[in-house]
Amino acid sequence: ADCPDSVPSSTETGGTNCLAPGGLSDSQVLQEPGDRSHWCVVAYWEEKTRVGRLYSVQEPSLDIFYDLPQGNGFCLGQLNSDNKSQLVQKVRSKIGYGIQLTKEVDGVWVYNRSSYPIFIKSATLDNPDSRTLLVHKVFPGFSIKAFDYEKAYSLQRPNDHEFMQQPWTGFTVQISFVKGWGQCYTRQFISSCPCWLEVIFNNR
Repeated sequence: ADCPDSVPSSTETGGTNCLAPGGLSDSQVLQEPGDRSHWCVVAYWEEKTRVGRLYSVQEPSLDIFYDLPQGNGFCLGQLNSDNKSQLVQKVRSKIGYGIQLTKEVDGVWVYNRSSYPIFIKSATLDNPDSRTLLVHKVFPGFSIKAFDYEKAYSLQRPNDHEFMQQPWTGFTVQISFVKGWGQCYTRQFISSCPCWLEVIFNNR
């Protein structure tokens, strides 16, 4: 079933202005015109609150896990969270090995390394003419091409002044751990999910 349109999470949740790695503000990380040093940045959220700084990704592959450090990666368990919600803590404990983001020639793939499903919404996973985006469920041990650069560029509006001033939502992928959202679930928006990620791709 189709899921309703929702505004970008950073707007929907009233995005905070934390400093990103290297001391840059979020907007600087996302809008530095000639910056090719990173191919995406990752934000970790618990419900409507972003936890920690933006994580800038330079390597072609990134593991995002909770408390099972396996090599290099983004360890969510090291972030300070003040969230006392029992549901958030329960879901947090189930992230485990989490996911792996891999940049390939044809796009970005997400592999579910955890023992529970993950849920993904991306503009490039659906029909470009669709007014609503589906939330895709990915079972443990499976992967999905969550982002397609070629498709994303064909969807963008290069003459749109607003597009030139800020990252376009088509270059953002939302991933929720364990809990889904949308028309098929009690949670209508990802900001109601206990633990989720916002992956913002460098479109320059």
